[in-house]
Amino acid sequence: MRRPDQQTTTRPPSDPAPGAGSGADATAETPPDKAGEQGHPAGDLTTEAVLAPYLRGQAADFLRSLRLHHEHSSPAESGGHDAAAATRALRRAARRISGSLHTFRAALDPHWADQLRAELAWLSGVLAREHAYAGRLTRLVEALHQLSGPALPAARGARAAGEAAASDAQGRAALGVGAARAGALLERRLTLARTRSHSAALQALGSSRFHAVADAVALLASDVPLAPGTTGRTAEALLEPAERAEQRLLAAVAALPPADSERYNEAQDAAWHQARLLLRLHRYAHEVVLGAAAPALASCGHALDLHRDAVEAAAAAAAAARTPRIAPATAYALGVLHADQRHEVEAARAVFRETWPYATALTAP
Repeated sequence: MRRPDQQTTTRPPSDPAPGAGSGADATAETPPDKAGEQGHPAGDLTTEAVLAPYLRGQAADFLRSLRLHHEHSSPAESGGHDAAAATRALRRAARRISGSLHTFRAALDPHWADQLRAELAWLSGVLAREHAYAGRLTRLVEALHQLSGPALPAARGARAAGEAAASDAQGRAALGVGAARAGALLERRLTLARTRSHSAALQALGSSRFHAVADAVALLASDVPLAPGTTGRTAEALLEPAERAEQRLLAAVAALPPADSERYNEAQDAAWHQARLLLRLHRYAHEVVLGAAAPALASCGHALDLHRDAVEAAAAAAAAARTPRIAPATAYALGVLHADQRHEVEAARAVFRETWPYATALTAP
């Protein structure tokens, strides 16, 4: 049962009661005067008139990004910033198409939707790995520099602060011995993984499987296969699956470990990753039925992205520390780096709790 503080953000309110619509929930909803402009389901609109333009628009973005990717991936461009931006845009469109096919599967040809969704998930995953390894290396190297760099001077006349500063300086000196080698080890491992991912992405983009996906998206840009009986149905039929996506998100957030639970427990990461995926599906469904994502959820999504990045960075540091025959100083530096990234995981969880706009039971056991 939905709690009073868990009002849906996917069903446009008709006439709110006096005093309603204030607070975080109101921020997440589409402004009443712009609701019609953003194309939320109305009585005179059909399911096809709402869902098909969204999918066609995302398909057009996919094809446009693909063309830019080909242009900027030539040897003359050397796969620079423009190629990376085109890849991100390509993945962005692929995620939105895939998420919409998942949420609104009942309104679409199920066999076609399942097949295209699986292929888009494969493509998005292949393209994401190279970017993920590059970002992970940058994150870990910067964290190592911050951890092993000079500490700030203590305040004058503060003896206790001076002793603490001296102890901290000794710790940083010990860390500095292994930080350089730890950074070099991480760079070797992650650069190798990035190179392999880049080769896999190039191979995938030249494969017949990818060309089949591109052809399917090109057809989607002009024709959206609907389920039998969907034609002529009002757009209200889209609200039920969108609300189910929202309820799955609310249930997942309510089930997250409370703030006072066991800290730095890696077994809790999966629940947070699941909440991140469900938040994405909810945002995409919101875009379909209301024409725009809920702005109140942007900060939450960013916090969960940071959480995912910190979790994966901590795992990379731990994996590097298990390298056979590394020096104790290197292992120590990697251990400190792992602890630092797990601290970043907890910080991202705290930001999510602070920015979550609904009073879902985040602190309940």
